Amino acid sequence: MSRKLTQPNPWQRLRQFTAARIALGRAGNSQTTDTVLAFGLAHAQARDAVHLPLARADIEQALAEAGFASVPAHSAAADRQHYLRRPDLGRRLDDESRARLAQARPAEAPDVVFVIADGLSALAAGRHGVPLLQAARARLPGWRIGPVVVAAQARVALGDEAGHLLGARQVVMLIGERPGLSSPDSLGIYLTYAPRPGRSDAERNCISNVRPEGLPYAQAADKLVFLLRGALALGRSGVDLKDDSGGVALPGSTPDPAPDALPASD
Repeated sequence: MSRKLTQPNPWQRLRQFTAARIALGRAGNSQTTDTVLAFGLAHAQARDAVHLPLARADIEQALAEAGFASVPAHSAAADRQHYLRRPDLGRRLDDESRARLAQARPAEAPDVVFVIADGLSALAAGRHGVPLLQAARARLPGWRIGPVVVAAQARVALGDEAGHLLGARQVVMLIGERPGLSSPDSLGIYLTYAPRPGRSDAERNCISNVRPEGLPYAQAADKLVFLLRGALALGRSGVDLKDDSGGVALPGSTPDPAPDALPASD
């Protein structure tokens, strides 16, 4: 009489609904070989996402093809090692970028400026930044959108300085989040009203886990536009501005752009 070495998990069918590590099964008292190998792969993908360079040329080309003006920027962190060891350097622009953004300031103040930044996952910025931006633009008819800042070695607060230099009423940071073991390409959205250096995290709103397997572009854009309009009406963002959208699509919402609008940066 043969005996199976691997005992299946009765929750196995639930795995079709989530990428979380559930119902993995076992071999005796140990994990199965394929489970161990999959964990190692996910860990390597997360590490690679942190160190992958921002594909700025690809992003700028995709922005141009979508009809957006863009301006490159770099934080005061000279390289990835400085970025990881000195978070403060990633929160401010270097001198060259500061001068470039001041020159790019539109004559008429933009209603919103978007920043696409690598953060802790350039993979997320490369894959999802432009498609999400297109989805948001479709929901903002009549809004003046300033040049899109494409920022390397950047942290969230860098968007405040960029938005201030461009004279924006609001700034939206689209930035790669810390990779997880099932999500190396998760994008975060940070909204700040009346951006300027020195704004605190309490003065921002955050939408996280934007990616097709998490919060899809359409829903993320609906939430973002709800908050943008709310911040404009309230005159501030952050803890005083609540997302009461309830996931209801806004009037004039359009389907997501094609997910291949920008080639993956890996």
